[in-house]
Amino acid sequence: MALYLKAAEILEKAESKQGALKTLVYDSKFSNIKQLFALVCETQKFSSVLEEIIESTKLLKQTKLRMPLAKVLVYDLLLGQGVKCGGSWKTMMMKHRPRLQAVLARMKVKKKVSRNEDLLPASVQQRVGDQLPRYVRVNTLKTTVEDTVDYLKREGFTYRGQASKLDDFILKGKNFVKDLHLPELLVFSPKTDFHDHFLYKAGHIILQDKASCLPAYFLNPPPGSHVIDACAAPGNKTSHLAAIMRNKGRLFAFDLDAKRLATMSTLLLRAGVTCQQLANKDFLKVDPDSPQFKDVEYVLLDPSCSGSGMVCLRDDPSSDDQEKVQARLASLASFQLRCLNHGLKFPRLKRLVYSTCSIHGQENEDVVAACLQQNPNFRLVHLLPQWPERGLQPLTQCLRASTAKTRTHGFFVALLEKHSEAGNKKQEPVVQISEPEVTPPSPPTCEKRPASSEEESEASETEDKPTPAEGQAEGTPGKKKRRKRKKKKKKKKAAAAVE
Repeated sequence: MALYLKAAEILEKAESKQGALKTLVYDSKFSNIKQLFALVCETQKFSSVLEEIIESTKLLKQTKLRMPLAKVLVYDLLLGQGVKCGGSWKTMMMKHRPRLQAVLARMKVKKKVSRNEDLLPASVQQRVGDQLPRYVRVNTLKTTVEDTVDYLKREGFTYRGQASKLDDFILKGKNFVKDLHLPELLVFSPKTDFHDHFLYKAGHIILQDKASCLPAYFLNPPPGSHVIDACAAPGNKTSHLAAIMRNKGRLFAFDLDAKRLATMSTLLLRAGVTCQQLANKDFLKVDPDSPQFKDVEYVLLDPSCSGSGMVCLRDDPSSDDQEKVQARLASLASFQLRCLNHGLKFPRLKRLVYSTCSIHGQENEDVVAACLQQNPNFRLVHLLPQWPERGLQPLTQCLRASTAKTRTHGFFVALLEKHSEAGNKKQEPVVQISEPEVTPPSPPTCEKRPASSEEESEASETEDKPTPAEGQAEGTPGKKKRRKRKKKKKKKKAAAAVE
């Protein structure tokens, strides 16, 4: 019964816009996160259908149940795998099952459909139709892409090579391909389940959406570097950073929730991560000038957001809810901007990735634009020119992701890079983010790491130092020396004339 009580609690909070569903699930401290997340997502998806069935049968009046709990119970009874609890509650639901089934059958007859999914509103059906592939990131701390592919082939999977276009992601059965952008990502058909697979349990593979892999991929900290993952739990991006760093260097990971941090610690242990330093701490209270962080050059910031890009979440509030939604977005954007500004304060910072699983410009481009105005010594890096979905104008250097254009969850990524002080005096922030000439060279695509190579990092260090020519042009020591030499020559000539 604990599953249904917790699911009902989260469903009620999600439907009243008290938080993103994914965040609410992870914050719930429930033992089986996967089971809880699936139940809440599916119940929410069929919410309008379930509500109609419950009201038609007057179930609430007869059982004294509240609507959120009734929804999760009726979902599992009629549309799921059956009620999983025992005792009096299961007896009660089984008593009402014939009437509930009769109403569901009448609804199908009335709408002339045979499948449960066909009862969903058109907007929800569209999202159901946009089934995402199953993305699997190979954990290079424990294995290689080649060995993983060979292992899966021996298990009966069919490898179709590296994808060359998005249509190659339309897969069925046990076919799979290698992603066309991220070299360590494999793509499978939507219903492929690896949760009970040996490779997953041993930490050789990480189940992570492609869009969620982009932040660490773009930050690309070299081995031996000092890196901060500002809002780290549940830890997939942290383990990705550690793999890119080859477990060499220091990886500081912060999160406010002690329970989530404990879960994350278990995940990192399974993934073979050893370079981490976890802290149950608010990132905004971390002192950038602390000696502990004096060598931090890379920051990954994926702060709390609306979660509106998550496929299973509904984002179609009524007009009555618009005021509450806008107020919540404004509050989130304010928090996100504070985090972003704070992240740029680390004295040796070279690059920072900002990402959200939101589709709202208020949390994405608006936050980045405001930050650039307040931090003119940073500029945007142009990410993957061939990526099909760009940031909203004028921030087209950023990336967006969506089910329709990239076959991922909705996502946003921006990479901010520190540049020379001399450039700050000559260029305005708005020009920096809209003019191509102030953007760094376009990063290489496909197999090579984009936009964050060691060569580019070294170039950034060079740019921060004025050249000898700049020193002579701006300073006066060179002029003073020339004046002294002229005076000496005049004195010698005068002395010679006297002699």
